[in-house]
Amino acid sequence: MGACATKLGSMYEVGTRERTLALVAQGRSLNSVSKQTGISRAAIRSWRTRLEPLDRGVPCPRCTDAPGEIENPPSYAYLLGLYLGDGCISVAKRGVYSLRIACADAWPGLIDACAEAIQIARPHNTVCRVASAGCQYVTSSSKHWPCLFPQHGPGKKHDRRIALEPWQQHIVDAHPWEFIRGLIHSDGCRITNWATRMVRGERKRYEYPRYFFTNKSDDIRTLFSDTLTAVGVEWTTLARGGKPYNISVARRASVALMDAHVGPKY
Repeated sequence: MGACATKLGSMYEVGTRERTLALVAQGRSLNSVSKQTGISRAAIRSWRTRLEPLDRGVPCPRCTDAPGEIENPPSYAYLLGLYLGDGCISVAKRGVYSLRIACADAWPGLIDACAEAIQIARPHNTVCRVASAGCQYVTSSSKHWPCLFPQHGPGKKHDRRIALEPWQQHIVDAHPWEFIRGLIHSDGCRITNWATRMVRGERKRYEYPRYFFTNKSDDIRTLFSDTLTAVGVEWTTLARGGKPYNISVARRASVALMDAHVGPKY
C-alpha cells in the first residue's frame, strides 16, 4: 500500500499564503499552523523562501541553456545526502524517472523530513510513501531527477565513480551540515559506546556517545569525511572484517559539534 502526499501548495493563492505566514509570524509552530489550516509544513516552509506560486511552465533549473540556481539549497543539500546514502533513480515510461529513498520505520520523523525535501525539490510532483518490510520507500516521479542528481547511473553506487558536479559542490560548501545530516540520516547513526578501565584496582565501566557512518563506496565516504573536515569535525576510519567501510566520530568536541548540528535520528 502506498500513500501519496498532495503537491506542495501549488493550488493556494497568494492571499492564503500571506495569511498562513502571518500565523507563523505570531510565533506559532509549523505543526500547529499546519493542523489549523490543513496546509503541509513543507508548503509553509517553502513559502518563507518564495511567496508567489511557481509557474508550471518553468523549466528544470539544471537542463536549460542557462542553468539557474537550485531554489532551496539547504533542503537540496540534505536530500543529496539522503540520495547518496539510501536513494536510487530508475527509468519509468515516456522519459519519466522515479526517485526512491528507503527510510526505516523506526524513524518516522526522518520519513517526514525526507518526503518534505523531495517535495521542495520538485514542488509540482506528487510524493508517495510505499510500505515495505521494516521501511518505507519515499518516491516521486519526474523527468528531471537525473538533472538534479547526475550521479544517477547503472548499477550500484559503490561499483561506479561518484563525484559531485561543481554546482553541487558549491551547495555542499555553503550548507555542509545539511549534507552531513542527510548522509547520517541515510547511512549513519549515533550510538552509546562503552568500555572498561581499572580505577584504584577496580574495573569500572564508562560510556560515551559516538557517530558512525557506513558506506561501501570509497567516493561517498570521501565526500562525507571531506565535509566533516571542512566543519572541524575529527574522524577516523574503522576497518571491520578487513573492509574500511566505517567512519567514526568519537572525540568529545567533535561529538558535541555533531550533536549541535545533526543529533540522533528521530
